[in-house]
Amino acid sequence: MLRSVLRSSSAAAAAGGRGSSLFSDLLFPPASSRAYAKAKTKAKTKTKTKTKTKTTTKGKNSRSVAADESAASVDDASHAFDGIDIEFERPTDPLPPTYDPALDVGPGGRPLFAFTKSLAPLSRKEACSYVDFRLEEWNAMLPEGLPAGMKKEFEETRRCAVMVRQSFLDLRDNFRRIVDPPIHTGTKNSKKQIVLDGPVSCGKSIILAMLVHWARSEGWLVFYVPKGKEWTHGGFFYKNLHNEFWDTPVQAETILQNFLKFNEDRLQQLPCQIFDPILLGEGAGVGLMKNVDSMAMPEGSTLYDLIQTGITYTHAAVSVVVRLRKELSLVKDVPVLFAIDQYNNWFTFSEYHELLTWQSTRQIHAREVTTVNAYRSMMHDDMMVGAFSHSTAVGKLREELPDVPRGARLMLPRYTLNEAATVCHYYLRQSLIRRDSFSDEKWKKIYYLSNGNGSEMRWLAPFI
Repeated sequence: MLRSVLRSSSAAAAAGGRGSSLFSDLLFPPASSRAYAKAKTKAKTKTKTKTKTKTTTKGKNSRSVAADESAASVDDASHAFDGIDIEFERPTDPLPPTYDPALDVGPGGRPLFAFTKSLAPLSRKEACSYVDFRLEEWNAMLPEGLPAGMKKEFEETRRCAVMVRQSFLDLRDNFRRIVDPPIHTGTKNSKKQIVLDGPVSCGKSIILAMLVHWARSEGWLVFYVPKGKEWTHGGFFYKNLHNEFWDTPVQAETILQNFLKFNEDRLQQLPCQIFDPILLGEGAGVGLMKNVDSMAMPEGSTLYDLIQTGITYTHAAVSVVVRLRKELSLVKDVPVLFAIDQYNNWFTFSEYHELLTWQSTRQIHAREVTTVNAYRSMMHDDMMVGAFSHSTAVGKLREELPDVPRGARLMLPRYTLNEAATVCHYYLRQSLIRRDSFSDEKWKKIYYLSNGNGSEMRWLAPFI
């Protein structure tokens, strides 16, 4: 939407004879930090068009020539932002040293970075500062995958640092009080189930990923789903023979493999507490097993053995995922946290369709998918966080959601003015912004122009 505003404003400026000072000062500075990558073919086409226009206006009167020239100027202005979706060239200037006290300066002369090995010791004093981890550390703590917004930020800034926001500290302290309640307050104001909601690009997925990073560094057992949409899209789907739900064995196997990546050692120490037979369904592309409808887990099995059973036998994968949810609710030796990103995809329709007649189908809702039905509900006593993702184009959901406690939704704000100041100083530190053209007035312009949207601020930063 911001880019369409830029196109319309440029056309209006050309037609009116003068442009807005905000756009001219901000978007067309004397020297830009990164050259704009326009297509050469478009420039050649424009040159040919202008030459042709000049040769054909010789035989016209002055009034028609003036009309043609004004129309051409408006047309040129309307095409000025045709290539605005083309990305800027990435900065090629060498980055300064990783840590330099002369450069690592935030707003008001405060330190830009908080030097820590984990997110646990951070306090309110470190709010609006950055913590820096190597990419290998992020991948080791979040082997299921990093959020798309986080990876984009790392690529653009050429550094794997994230800002410590007050909203993250509040969320972290909420769950910390549940596990280790303070004597004077207890857990009276804490919530075990939270749904993170907020505007587009306000940082919901990044805050959730930081929470998972912190919980795992504290020794918690975290069931992290970075892409909840994948539970209802792709692969095979079969009608469960034992209930009215639909099985997705391909996704079930992936779920088990992802959970095993970080938690393998801990799962080998946790014994199974449910020994009912595991019901078998259709395998991925292989149908049902002949004359077998269940399999037993031997006594003394661990959660690791249970997960390996689901990975080894595709017919048991879905039932093992459902059984794992029940087993994790019974774990008392270690705190257990369920963290689901793209949680809003579980309250709308999947991409699967049930065949009703030879010429009609019915779209299957996400709640009818066996795995989603087992993990979607927050009506329990377990710690669970779900983050909405507006990038998946689910649409707006009603305020009171089924299977979600009343008051569980937490609205996250976009960048505040203080957070935006820190972000722009960080971009200045990482050479996204030229130091000789940086000023408080200019970074505040992009803040108000983007309304605190993190992605748009990063896109507008090179215009300073």
